[in-house]
Amino acid sequence: MILLGLVVLAVLVLRRGFVVVTVRGASMEPTFSDGDRVLALRPWARRVRRGGVVVVDAPDLIGGLLIKRVFSVPGDDVPRETFPALDGDTVPAGSVVLRGDNAAHSYDSAQAGYFPVSGIRGVVLRRMSD
Repeated sequence: MILLGLVVLAVLVLRRGFVVVTVRGASMEPTFSDGDRVLALRPWARRVRRGGVVVVDAPDLIGGLLIKRVFSVPGDDVPRETFPALDGDTVPAGSVVLRGDNAAHSYDSAQAGYFPVSGIRGVVLRRMSD
């Protein structure tokens, strides 16, 4: 009985700490392809870092979730050469600049502007499928 309780508790902890997301589209190729499943750690357990890949709420315009690479974090210089429409001299607190690895096929900060850190659902740890 105690073992069953520990197993149930472990499953609940894992479900709250991790999320599995299926990649849709070509925006993260060649890193991830359409149909790949990735394991993401919820952000409270790991800090979001420049160069990392995150699962983030998509803007209301398209809905759902996006998987993107973190290009810039709060306090970084605004990368105007890549994202000329972004405002300000530095990335504001509570925001990140995101970019798909396949920029030509990506909906990211080039179109949507800054993404709120609060919208990040997890930090991608690894691909679950080959």
